[in-house]
Amino acid sequence: MTSRLDGRTALVTGSTSGIGRATASALARRGAHVIVSGRDHSRGLDAVEAVRAAGSTAAFIAADLTSRAGARSLAERARDVTGRVDILVNNAGIFTFGPTTSRAESDIDDLYGVNLKAPFFLVQELVPQMVERGGGAVVNVLTGAAHRGSTAAGLYGSSKAALLLLTKAWAAEFGPSGVRVNAVSPGMIRTEGTDDGAGLDSIAATIPSRRIGDPHEVAAAVAFLASEEASYIHGAVLPVDGGATAA
Repeated sequence: MTSRLDGRTALVTGSTSGIGRATASALARRGAHVIVSGRDHSRGLDAVEAVRAAGSTAAFIAADLTSRAGARSLAERARDVTGRVDILVNNAGIFTFGPTTSRAESDIDDLYGVNLKAPFFLVQELVPQMVERGGGAVVNVLTGAAHRGSTAAGLYGSSKAALLLLTKAWAAEFGPSGVRVNAVSPGMIRTEGTDDGAGLDSIAATIPSRRIGDPHEVAAAVAFLASEEASYIHGAVLPVDGGATAA
């Protein structure tokens, strides 16, 4: 078995920063031709240049995943880069916190649009070609809020909990055709989206690792699940949370 991904094309959604960008770099280092996608054109080009500067290959596709049309367009343009997509990492996500009584219909539409519908439509568009080729890998990025109730993260957590169920359903559906579907579930990770972990240190002090995680630690888990080293792993959810799940 090998962790190398030479000759494969990997699409990573939401990969202009944070966990997504680290994942794109990790897959590129293992030999994949990486397609970086996101809404911010300048950040996307910066991410691509960083991959190329390290001696790997990458392309950027600007994408708005708030609609089915946006997801379909991204899938079509991604296939055009090398003619195929072998690895799909559904990382793009948005979050908002607050009590149920404060949520508007637009909050539901936005969260479920990006966090759930976009992965669904990308799988719908890209996995049939993986099935035809007899192999491929999908890795979904979840969150700790998908596993437990929270007074402030019910809406966000429920969107990711639905993606957790789809991970298992897709593993059952596509596994017999050679396409593996798994997920990682990050805990507290120091990214731009979390203000570099501001306010989380006191919580981190209560988990086994006693620290906040780094995006590259999540990226390494994604790269493992995308590789042949994980060839017998289907429908798994790998916690990358410093032991928070265990404790």
